[in-house]
Amino acid sequence: MRRDIFQAIADPTRRGIIALIALQAMTPNAIAEHFDTSRQAVSKHLRILTECELIKQEHKGREIYYQLELDKMKEIDNWLDQFRKIWETRFNQLDNLLATIKK
Repeated sequence: MRRDIFQAIADPTRRGIIALIALQAMTPNAIAEHFDTSRQAVSKHLRILTECELIKQEHKGREIYYQLELDKMKEIDNWLDQFRKIWETRFNQLDNLLATIKK
């Protein structure tokens, strides 16, 4: 089953994992230490994020490191950008209205 990136980021644990590995690549054990859940549950979250191509695995010796896939994050940012423009327009309109009221 193909998963949707927006379903993947809807889960707070997966957003937490993304935030962790945005700073540096980490092993599954290092990631699991930051959550009050089982290692198995963290592995499931990592699998979902990998299936959605939000993160990727890199093998270094015996260890697997997970790192953020920036191109997929840009896809999310591009989708959000349309709403960012709407918000900015509305804030500018509010600023104008407040300036008018102040006069």
